Amino acid sequence: MPFVEDIRNYRSLSIVGLEKNTGKTVCLNYLLGRLDELGISTAVTSIGVDGEQVDSVYATAKPEIRLYEGMQFITSERHYAQRRLVSDILSVGELRTALGRLVTARVLCAGKVLLSGAATTGLLRKQIGQFKQQGVQLTVVDGALSRLSLASPTVTDAMILATGAAVSPNLQQLISRTRFVYRLINLPEVSEMLQRKLANIPTGIWGIDGDGEIHDLGIASVFLLGKGEDNLFQYGSTLFAAGAVSDRLLKYLAAQPCIRDTVLIVRDFTKLFITPEVYAEYTRRGGTLVVLQRSRLVAVCLNPTSPQGYTLNSAEACQQLSEALECPVYDVMKC
Repeated sequence: MPFVEDIRNYRSLSIVGLEKNTGKTVCLNYLLGRLDELGISTAVTSIGVDGEQVDSVYATAKPEIRLYEGMQFITSERHYAQRRLVSDILSVGELRTALGRLVTARVLCAGKVLLSGAATTGLLRKQIGQFKQQGVQLTVVDGALSRLSLASPTVTDAMILATGAAVSPNLQQLISRTRFVYRLINLPEVSEMLQRKLANIPTGIWGIDGDGEIHDLGIASVFLLGKGEDNLFQYGSTLFAAGAVSDRLLKYLAAQPCIRDTVLIVRDFTKLFITPEVYAEYTRRGGTLVVLQRSRLVAVCLNPTSPQGYTLNSAEACQQLSEALECPVYDVMKC
């Protein structure tokens, strides 16, 4: 699959799914095999637990994670003890999790392992940084469930999106849900000047005037919007929401007379907790949504099989989804 060549341009990569059982582990295994063939030094970790033999919800068989000689990995003490490969421990972290401390090791003889890594994106960023300092060419992070936060460009440089029959047995609904997330991932970025000015603002809603100067509106969160609604547009119709954004803010903005001039800036797509219907109404009325940083999507992969037992026609699903997204879609089960 050609996207593997594109991955050479990045130092870290996340694999995230729209739902559980969309084929993240199959995609990960394919990718790790190719990276080994290409001789790219690789580190692997997970946010959550991945690589179990049996699905904890559906009690169905799951693919295990296979690592190759020379690869580094992070997992908990409990799961390190259960590994089925030969490895050398490089370090043991001080932070204790429910599954024990986190062990960093190097594979000496290929085999299979359960990954249970960082519980927070902050710790994950630190681990990726350490691998970079050690000269590791690529750190791959496998996502847990449908958690998209690790796909933030503040965490990993690029991402692979996994979708499939587990999202919906109805192909058109699957396409609709995937296309919505795809559009959010590809929202346009603001100028470099605004990126520099807004990058270190941790919280709150801020106004941006016609000269590009930023102003604190005194609203700590979009969830406290009611306390500062009257002052929202005092510096113009361009706003920056530093934290999470929900339907409530988009609905409020869509109802304003200045909606056609309104530009809402969010940090990245992982901060958006909005529904397709509200987003569509916001843009239909003329509102614009942009991001501080855009996630770099290198591939969309599809698993045509659902754990509930139904299977989509792979060729048809990939073709229709590819046409809807206007980008290639790969069947992970044919890797």
